[in-house]
Amino acid sequence: MNNDVYVAKLGKTVGLKGHLKLHIDSDFPEQFKKNAIFITNRKIQLKVVEYNSNRETVLFENYEDIDLAKKLINQELFASTQQTRENCDLNKNEFFWFDLIDCKVYENDLLLGQVKDIHRYPISDYLEITTSSLLIEKELPKTFLLPHLFEQYILSVDIDKKEIKVKDAYAILENS
Repeated sequence: MNNDVYVAKLGKTVGLKGHLKLHIDSDFPEQFKKNAIFITNRKIQLKVVEYNSNRETVLFENYEDIDLAKKLINQELFASTQQTRENCDLNKNEFFWFDLIDCKVYENDLLLGQVKDIHRYPISDYLEITTSSLLIEKELPKTFLLPHLFEQYILSVDIDKKEIKVKDAYAILENS
């Protein structure tokens, strides 16, 4: 599994000193602080010198010139999962997506399947679950989507055990 988490894309240069427009694709803009280190999709390591959240611009060490900064346009920024855990604070019932992947999903004691992916929609995030082979044998769908809504569907998440306890998910599976 890739150990890096996509967090942003670099846009056009802003001004003459090497600032770049930062298009954040993360729920944690606080990780773009001075001295934070990111890796680009071209495996270039970048260290933040300055981040302006109001202007959504970033300046990187050794790229403090417009001509140097232009070489970074359209590159994607990644953080390691370890950095992400260290730099991002979670609230109750919030989890990193990479921690939810591969969790087994149980309703009561019945294994419904395993989280394959997470989809982000405007109303809610959805867990894409690969249905367990026993339920596929009963001619149920091979995959289904479960809204990631606590209390309504998600009862508990145990990252250490890689288990998610749910309710009313079997009905969604049957009707998928």
